[in-house]
Amino acid sequence: MSLQVDWHQYNQRVERLALKVHESGWRFNQIICIARGGLRVGDVLSRIFDQPLAILSTHSYSSEGGTIRGELVIAEHMTMTKPRLGDRVLLVDDMVDSGHTLAAVHAELPRRFPHISALRTAVLWWKACSVFKPDYWVDYLPDNPWIHQPFEVYDGLDPAKLAERLAGSSPEAAPEE
Repeated sequence: MSLQVDWHQYNQRVERLALKVHESGWRFNQIICIARGGLRVGDVLSRIFDQPLAILSTHSYSSEGGTIRGELVIAEHMTMTKPRLGDRVLLVDDMVDSGHTLAAVHAELPRRFPHISALRTAVLWWKACSVFKPDYWVDYLPDNPWIHQPFEVYDGLDPAKLAERLAGSSPEAAPEE
């Protein structure tokens, strides 16, 4: 089973997530997004709430074509524009699938930054198979579908294929906005 999401649906979910966080009444002074999936979500929430955005990269070295989860690596440093991380943090990602990444980052942040006094999580999709429950989500997915997000069109697109597509010589359609 899979879920196809176009740009309009994706953007609408990000906006719904922002509204859920706002309506909760919880106030924060920092957004941290988990790269890569949380980059777009974090960027939009940072703009809507006018709060600084920090970017934390993670990577799970997997095998068997990505079907077996390997060791999770959390980047040693975060990219941020302020000299000090805020103390009330909204941690965002696009989804919580297995939940291992979000759980590990959620546990690691207060260890690295002991001044954090409050930490909540927000995602677009929360899958039932997850070991971690986010604080905010837009869609709960009880059947754990594979989610095809609109930017995945770029996953197999190298510069040569892009040049062909833009020149109109490729049968592949341009991504919808």
